[in-house]
Amino acid sequence: MGVSRLEHITIRCRKRKETRDFYVNLLGLAEGPRPDFPFRGHWLYLGDVPVVHLVEAADHPGAWSGSLARPAAEGTGPFDHVAFRGEDFDVLRGKLVAAGAAFRERIVPGGRLKQLFVPDPEGVMVELNFEA
Repeated sequence: MGVSRLEHITIRCRKRKETRDFYVNLLGLAEGPRPDFPFRGHWLYLGDVPVVHLVEAADHPGAWSGSLARPAAEGTGPFDHVAFRGEDFDVLRGKLVAAGAAFRERIVPGGRLKQLFVPDPEGVMVELNFEA
């Protein structure tokens, strides 16, 4: 048996509040319950699933239980971006413009999908896909 679905992504944050606000205020995720871990963070929900986990990169390494404690400079190797399905291209594009967010847009060849690409405050590229 293999995997059945993507559970979540975790982002180690130097700008935890800014990053939380990006996903909540611009993208519409909701902050919800999170276990009482020994490090600061937020769980951001899409429906009833906590799809984005934010953790404070500045917390002491021991809070990460050893193997998770790596320097932020090591990065995530070839990881490139995370993608979400969007619901209203014009509304979300307007929110990004109003927030002064740097983004680019593209129409996928064949014209059936419009996309917005915007980096979050930590530099993680977020792809937003909309049916054209």
